[in-house]
Parts: sequence; structure tokens; C-alpha cells
Amino acid sequence: MGRLRRALARRRPGLVSLRTTFAVSFAAVTAAVTILVGILSYGAAARLVRFDQQSVFTQVVQDVQGEVRQHQMVPEDFSSSRPGHDVVRPSRTDVQVLGAQGQIVDHGSPVLPVTAKDRAVARAGEAGKTVQYKDVRVSDDLFRVATVALGDGRGAVQVAQEFSDTEDLLRALQQRTLVLMSAVVVAAGLFGWWLARRITRRLVMLTSAAEDVARTRRLGIEVPVAGLDEVGRLGRAFDRMLGRLAQSEEDQRRLVQDAGHELRTPLTSLRTNISLLRRIDELPPETRDDLVADLTQEARELTDLVNELVDLAAGQSDTEPPQRVDIADIAEDVVGLARRRTGREIVLRARGDTSTDGRPGMLQRAVSNLVENAAKFDRGGTSPIEVAVTGPARPGTVRVEVLDRGPGIADGDLIRIFDRFYRAADARSQPGSGLGLSIVREVAMAHGGAPFAFRREGGGSVIGFTVGGVIPGGARKEG
Repeated sequence: MGRLRRALARRRPGLVSLRTTFAVSFAAVTAAVTILVGILSYGAAARLVRFDQQSVFTQVVQDVQGEVRQHQMVPEDFSSSRPGHDVVRPSRTDVQVLGAQGQIVDHGSPVLPVTAKDRAVARAGEAGKTVQYKDVRVSDDLFRVATVALGDGRGAVQVAQEFSDTEDLLRALQQRTLVLMSAVVVAAGLFGWWLARRITRRLVMLTSAAEDVARTRRLGIEVPVAGLDEVGRLGRAFDRMLGRLAQSEEDQRRLVQDAGHELRTPLTSLRTNISLLRRIDELPPETRDDLVADLTQEARELTDLVNELVDLAAGQSDTEPPQRVDIADIAEDVVGLARRRTGREIVLRARGDTSTDGRPGMLQRAVSNLVENAAKFDRGGTSPIEVAVTGPARPGTVRVEVLDRGPGIADGDLIRIFDRFYRAADARSQPGSGLGLSIVREVAMAHGGAPFAFRREGGGSVIGFTVGGVIPGGARKEG
């Protein structure tokens, strides 16, 4: 694990990690949402505040217009010093009264500017005539101003509302909104980095493990497999894959070692006999015939050994596509070929549903090896060799047995006859490499089954295998 952690620290220049991409994406999405919400919220708040202020000002102006139209009023009626004066002054609202000539009779606080239009309104004969200004600067403040005529040239009333404070408030709100949005974006980036680190930690470790395998070619490394999510499943699948690769590598190494060991004997004998060929003219005729016979036999055994090694390696490759097969039909083809080769009587018995999912070439090789093994060790026998195919003990499972009346198998050899190159003591004089039954075991295990062997009552042996409802390279079939 320490080696994996050190591998995490290594960075390749020019590559952007998944963690950085995730964090930046998370921050970008959060920033976009925050900015959009901030803009919409500020806009709605600003419109609401401005509309409220405008509504208050409009209502005050309408009240003044209604008063002067209903009653003949004079400037003194609006004086701030007169008790019960007629203008209601909301907060941030200023009132200033003009005389008949537009002069200021009662100044506001602050004093509002009087323009020519305001004086014209003060001299107007129509009560309620109004002139309005949106942006009037008084000192450092901005006002909206409306001048309402009293009628008959009696003067006018100026109503002003300060809105610079409102704009200052909205600017402060805008600044605070920007600060808050910036804080949210920064917090989102940090949280996204933390979240990305937490989510991708096992994935990064798994990636580093894969890179270590590619760099060192060592399959026995520790793989993080914690968690029940997709990353955990990926880790477990990767761990199983490495396990199978390691097992395959070990099987290949053992096969090469065993093959090398077994090939030395016939090659040594061939080399010895070939050296005698240099003096073949000096040998008597009988010795020459024996030498040629030995060479022929050794070449045949070496050929058989190489062929069986190729068959064993092909059985391990799993390149043949699986399909639905009937093992009874495969056994029938094998039995017909064996009858023609050996001239022996071979009986086939099939019972039940013998179809399953598997690789037909591998299954045919396994059945053929069993029949050839029985014929080889029951050479000269008069009793028929029996082949029994039975199914199913459970859905998809089939049992194959080959029964002979040969010398049988010693109890100590029963558990070892499926080992590679293993040959019982009383069988070492027979031709063969000791790989035939090993191929049977490989085929059976590749199909979810197992080989078996036991002594037959009355003499002989029963050797066979089962296939267990498993598609090679796939999943177990449901019953």
C-alpha cells in the first residue's frame, strides 16, 4: 500500500487529473448557479424597493392633487408651521410651498431648487397641474420632485422624495451580494476538491495499481477493493483479473518446466542413438534393426508428446467460442473414430438430457483422451470398453464415464493420475506422455466440473469427468 501511495504522488506533466477536473467542474457549476441566483435576487429586490418608493411618492402627489382640486387652497394651508397642515410627509419626503409669483413661502429641508417651469405652474390657473423631475441634485443627494399648482395663480406645492439613500442601500446590497457569491464560489471549489478527493481516491489508487502492473509486470500487487459502489466493483474485478493472469502465468511457467523435463528423456535417447548412426556400418544387422526401431519409437513418442503439449496449451487458451452442445453426440463421434483406430468393441450408453453450454472442441478432446487411455491400458482385452453419458444431476450438468477391464489403478495413484506428466509405476513401460488425463482435468474445470477416477468392481477402472452448467468465460446458468 505504501508503494501505491508513493505512486499517487507522481504526476505526469501536461495531464489534468480527474480530481482537478471534477473540482473545477463542481466549482464552475456552483459559480454559475450562484451568480444567476444572485443576479435574479438582487434584481428582484432592487425592483421591489424602487417600485415601493415610487408608489409612495406617486400616492403623495395624487393626494395633493386631489386636495387642491376639491378645495380652493392657499399657500398658508400647506405651511409646516400651521397645525394640521394638509400634506402627509413620509420618511425621506420633503415639502416646499411656493407663492403666486413662484417665490418660496415655506422652504423645505433641504431647500429645493425652483425653476422657470415651477414658477409657471405656481401662476397656473388650473388646480392640480403638475410638473415632475426624476433626478434633482440637492447638495449631495438626489430627489424626485413634483410641483402641483394650487390654481387661480395662488401658488404651488413642491413635493420631493430622496432616493439617493435607496440607491446607496441597493449598492451596499449589491456589494454584499458579490462578496457572498465570491465566498460561495470559493467554498464550492474547496468542497468540490474535498469531494473529488474522497470520490476519486480509490479510483486513483486503482489506476496507479494498473500502471504499476504495466511498468513492473508483476501481478501480485495489492489492489484496493473496498466499497460496494462501481469503484469497489471495478477494484474487485481488477483483482480477480490479476489473480487469473497470475494463475495463467504460473500455469504457463509450470507447463514449460514440466515439458522441458519430459522432453529431455526422449531427446537424450535420440541423441545417443544418433551418435551410434556414425558407426552403423560396423554394427551387426540385428543391432541395426533394433537401432532403427528405437529411433522410430522415440520419434513417435516425441511427436505424441509435442501434440499433447499443443493440445494442453490450446485447452488453456479459451479461444473457442462457447455454444450449446450435446455431449452424447460428441461421445458418439469419438467412439466411432476409436473403433476404427483400435478395432476394439466400444459401447456408448446415454441417458437423460446431455446437452449443456461449452466448447465442443475441448469437450471432444477430453472424451477422446479418456477412450484412448482405456484402449491403451486394456490392450488385448476382450471385454468391451463402455462410455456412459448421463445428465442432468442438476440443470446443465452432465457426467461422462469411461469403463474398462484393464489392470486398474492402485489406490495411491488415484489422486495423482490427473497431474501433468504423472505416470503410475506399472504404466511407465507403456507409450504416452502422462498429459492425456491432465488435459481431461483442464477441460472439466474450465466447464465448471471436475475429473474423477475409481476402481471398478470386477477389475478395471472408471475414469471420467463432469461439466457443471458453467459457460467457459461466462456466468453460471440459473437452474
